[in-house]
Amino acid sequence: MNRLKGKIHKYNRDNIDTDVIIPGPYLKIHDHKELGKHAMEGLDPNFSEKICEGDFLLTGKNFGCGSSREHAPIALHQVGIRAILSPSFARIFYRNAVDGGYLLPIEIDPALIEKISDKDEIEIDLNTNTIINITSSEKFNIKPFPEIISKIVKAGGLLYFKE
Repeated sequence: MNRLKGKIHKYNRDNIDTDVIIPGPYLKIHDHKELGKHAMEGLDPNFSEKICEGDFLLTGKNFGCGSSREHAPIALHQVGIRAILSPSFARIFYRNAVDGGYLLPIEIDPALIEKISDKDEIEIDLNTNTIINITSSEKFNIKPFPEIISKIVKAGGLLYFKE
């Protein structure tokens, strides 16, 4: 899991909250696969039909703000998203994504939002903390994970983490 390759789905919008990521009426769903069918439905009703396993989201700042629903990273993971690229994340969403082993919250420079396009194919290299835009042949730096987060990510989530 040190290198991930996938297609970008760009939603250039700040403050995409958990109510948008997984709308409230679906919080009663316990089947994770069914939950995934409703991911991002509050922003794009056809979202789940556009995603392939291993794809990425590119968004504005403060992704995952709002209520502290663990359903949000679960739904995105189940639909096939493997990482979210954003200048910043709501802390509870960030930890739910990492601790559950659902998603990689990749912090990027805000300028990258304009340099990466919807449908671009990219590769994320966690060893070198870089993104390679395969479509445009450009390379960008990403913010490295703090040491403890890196260890939890490598373990596959907090459940499998042993210090």
